Amino acid sequence: MGCYHIPHLEKINFASTARSPSIHRSILSTVLNSQNYALLDLSSKVEYALLALLELASHHGKKLPLTMSEITAKQTIPERYLEQILTNLRRAGIVQSQRGSKGGFVLVREPWQITILEIVILVEGERKEKDISDSCTLEKTLVYEVWEQANAASIEVLGRYTLQDLCQERETRAQQSPMYYI
Repeated sequence: MGCYHIPHLEKINFASTARSPSIHRSILSTVLNSQNYALLDLSSKVEYALLALLELASHHGKKLPLTMSEITAKQTIPERYLEQILTNLRRAGIVQSQRGSKGGFVLVREPWQITILEIVILVEGERKEKDISDSCTLEKTLVYEVWEQANAASIEVLGRYTLQDLCQERETRAQQSPMYYI
């Protein structure tokens, strides 16, 4: 997780807030509602992979491959980075590359069959489970149990959404926001 600067936090005397739980809750609420605070970090690799896959999913019904240039024209992804991501997704069987003048990339499976969780795991790799057997204390066990619950919740949410869900939500929001032309 990166460093996040939360405005005005350095000016708060946390020792004095401990005596006033309502002030402490108010500060915590402000921090958690801030756009700058993220407990779970979205890596650039995952973000770029999802954006590229969204473009491929939107063109899935047309059966026409998209070039990297076409993807980067719609999404601000560095082309060299996109090449690495698409190569990994090709090796994993998510996309297929087609050579030639009409070449590019296409999804191998239907967008509704590809979960966000699957993409995160493919791009980030599986995380190794931490061994807590060393000096296992009751307190350490309690902390790890809470973290396991948070991890399970994030896995459940990411496993619930597919590329198709993201495409449909994008279409819904695009229709709701009026476009102004000059």
